Amino acid sequence: MGSEVTVIKTDHTGEEVWRYPAEVIARSPLHVTLEARFNRDDMELGYARFRRDDRFVETFYSDRWYSIFEVHDVDDDRLKGWYCNFSRPAHIDDGLVRADDLALDLFVYPDGRSLVLDRDEFDDLPVSDQTRAAGLAALSELQARVAAKEPPFDQVR
Repeated sequence: MGSEVTVIKTDHTGEEVWRYPAEVIARSPLHVTLEARFNRDDMELGYARFRRDDRFVETFYSDRWYSIFEVHDVDDDRLKGWYCNFSRPAHIDDGLVRADDLALDLFVYPDGRSLVLDRDEFDDLPVSDQTRAAGLAALSELQARVAAKEPPFDQVR
């Protein structure tokens, strides 16, 4: 594949909050998998530390209410975990991937433990009941996938 795309993360209103370049490594009619480098200063998040140039393998779906980012350390490429971002289904075009973030996140550690993040912020978003229900259903789906060790969580140790 190897083509470059721009990823645009927007908030729940569609306003852009972050953009970065990525390279396409796989594509199907309903998803795209990208490789990107973390392009912000180091961030200590409490549950993990993201460092500038950490390698992210990101899968966006046009038919699912989440994306999955596999996070690898910049120094030794060890798996830090999976950052799962809940959003409206992604818009995937040839040179652009765009996703409306819904604040809710799930972090899955390499040992299979997981942590729901920003649930209060998600609960406070001024979104429709349908959007809220879709986000919560997506969370349940991913938690079940983690528990069943379905890809990409089949790498859990």
